[in-house]
Amino acid sequence: MAQPDGKKIFFENLSGAGKAIAVLTSGGDAQGMNAAVRAVVRMGLYVGAKVYFIHEGYQGMVDGGENIKEATWESVSSMLQVGGTVIGSARCKEFRSHEGRLKAAHNLVQHGITNLCVIGGDGSLTGANLFREEWSGLLGELAEQGLIDADAVQKYSALHIVGMVGSIDNDFCGTDMTIGTDSALHRIIEVVDAIMTTAQSHQRTFVLEVMGRHCGYLALVSALACGADWVLIPEMPPEDGWEDKMCEKLSATRSRGTRLNIIIVAEGAIDRHGKPITSGIVKDLVVKCLGFDTRVTILGHVQRGGTPSAFDRILASRMGVEAVLALLETTANTPACVVSLCGNQSVRLPLMECVQMTQEVQRAMDGKRFEEAVKLRGRSFENNLKTYKLLAHRKPESELPVSNFNVAVLNVGAPAAGMNAAVRSAVRVGISEGHKMFAVSDGFEGFYKGQIKEIKWADVGGWTGQGGSLLGTKRTLPAKHIDKIAEQMRMHNINALLIVGGFEAFESLLQLYEARSAYEELCIPMCMLPATISNNVPGTDLSIGADTALNAIVETCDRIKQSASGTKRRVFIIETMGGYCGYLASVGGLAAGADAAYIYEEPFDIRDLQANVEHLTEKMKTSIQRGLVLRNENCNENYTTDFIYQLYSEEGRGVFDSRKNVLGHMQQGGAPSPFDRNFGTKISAKAMQWISKKLLETFRHGRVFANTEESCCLLGMRRRALVFQPVVQLKDETDFVHRIPKEQWWLKLRPLMKILAKYKTTFDVSDSGQLEHVVRNRPKESDASVAI
Repeated sequence: MAQPDGKKIFFENLSGAGKAIAVLTSGGDAQGMNAAVRAVVRMGLYVGAKVYFIHEGYQGMVDGGENIKEATWESVSSMLQVGGTVIGSARCKEFRSHEGRLKAAHNLVQHGITNLCVIGGDGSLTGANLFREEWSGLLGELAEQGLIDADAVQKYSALHIVGMVGSIDNDFCGTDMTIGTDSALHRIIEVVDAIMTTAQSHQRTFVLEVMGRHCGYLALVSALACGADWVLIPEMPPEDGWEDKMCEKLSATRSRGTRLNIIIVAEGAIDRHGKPITSGIVKDLVVKCLGFDTRVTILGHVQRGGTPSAFDRILASRMGVEAVLALLETTANTPACVVSLCGNQSVRLPLMECVQMTQEVQRAMDGKRFEEAVKLRGRSFENNLKTYKLLAHRKPESELPVSNFNVAVLNVGAPAAGMNAAVRSAVRVGISEGHKMFAVSDGFEGFYKGQIKEIKWADVGGWTGQGGSLLGTKRTLPAKHIDKIAEQMRMHNINALLIVGGFEAFESLLQLYEARSAYEELCIPMCMLPATISNNVPGTDLSIGADTALNAIVETCDRIKQSASGTKRRVFIIETMGGYCGYLASVGGLAAGADAAYIYEEPFDIRDLQANVEHLTEKMKTSIQRGLVLRNENCNENYTTDFIYQLYSEEGRGVFDSRKNVLGHMQQGGAPSPFDRNFGTKISAKAMQWISKKLLETFRHGRVFANTEESCCLLGMRRRALVFQPVVQLKDETDFVHRIPKEQWWLKLRPLMKILAKYKTTFDVSDSGQLEHVVRNRPKESDASVAI
């Protein structure tokens, strides 16, 4: 563990001494903005800079006075879990005028501020860039008017700007995900899940209107996450005659025994002629054509409110720290940049390149060039749309290709939220590709017992929102029963295998690969999708289920911390799951604002524990009222949760008292988060397309024969890309004793947690983003978009 007297992070040229950084939020608010503000303030203070709040956005910058206040460490305490923006946001007409920007420049110079961190949408960031371009001229005018002297003009000659995109619409080109989008999806999916139960009771059709005046991202992804029957978005208006097609689809769904229909409409939805399609129009259409009992729910500003999700807190914290690094490294010639997310990596992009591409999308839509608009939105958006069409609209039997291949899908290991979404996606994509799909119950235990049956399109309806594993899952490995498994494969003529699971699934695939020499039945394409809350599978940065578990941890930590509000000072010791993998404790700690997180990967001793207690004691005496310490269940066999609780209780006596809580299996339960539903859906669709390709490649002389390393793969997220990796090549990357990868990307996030908790620690800046350029269409394999 890092100790309070550890090393400084930066080289001399990255010191923030003598610099002043101001942070403001502008335009519409978004959940997670506070996490970004907190990260900017604490990172700025950490590197020795002065940090200022600008309250009420650009209006506060123009008005000056009390709106520009110096920030302290304590002033951003307890804001991580708060939605909206506590420093206020306002749209400012005055800043659009030259006179307004002149006032703003004067106010900044009075405080010595030449570094601006702007959190907002494309309008706010465009305004910031114009301000930067005019800066030297504005200072000249202020000097002419006698408001500042020549020394000030020289000293504050350049204004540096870094942007972070805060917008629930995810309408900014250049980033896979904007701050607030994931939280807005949480609000939408909570409502959809609740509506589904009442809709089912009364056999109703519900039309849900979600935000997105110019961008259909929320509508599209929520439709993908809940398996909606129809979705209407501004980027891709439906073809003429859509009314009849939609009603036919709804009627066909009901005829298969489904008791409800869900239609999702973006507020900016239009038809091919630019005429608005409102939720009311859709409702009247369904009632008139089908006579279905139909209701409309308009979500409105509910989507902007509430607590930020774990994803948004982590994203905002990472971006906030990256923004400070970018400001420290900037020069007079560096263009204004925006901190973005590409796959699982922070990148810096020229602000105006992103803005121009965002404006191009609108021009394409205005010009009715809808295909172009979808492409300009980026690969993530395009892939979401393709996947939705593939899964929601079943082709008639006559139009399906006939492959004569049988593909089996099974779950292996512990249950993880999102497994069912992955299975649903696999089944439907497989059927669309012409395969016959088989479901195996209870993992490999069910496999060798012959619990294998064909699974149809309608059988997986409504699976996306279900937690756990509807197929059933067991930890049983195949090695002991390989002969019976081979026999079942022969009996059912299984030509390919898709395994959804955790570390046991990885071990199982290795065992099947190694048994190929003895059993020809195993010489078939095999693919594994990582699904485990522990996120401990080699070959992938993220696993299906981990996001849901993180949200459960963060939500519980919020409640536990709140339980101590208004009471005396208190420290909570929380035990998380994860086996020997510290992902949940570390990333959960970053999202919940923990003071320390004890994990197996980072050995610690009694001196580290003592240093943490002393550090917390010091903070408790001066500022904070509550402390949070997370402990991974297997971090140390001797320093147990009870031991740490007793140590903190004894050493903190007189300053704070302690409480402990073991979260247990609540981390494994619950409905999957929007991220896990979509991540599972999309990687499963990609895996099935890979299986189809491999089946065609390996079909010779009337049979499938695949015995190469490349035909037995794990599909994982690696930084910016989704990659198929032969499992045999991942063996060297794996610690089989502790069931973890030897190298884990998230360990680089641990210093962030420590810095934000006021520890001095080493920090690896080698992985920080470099200024890149916006790419119109990334290479195909970069379709990662961790950004659901």
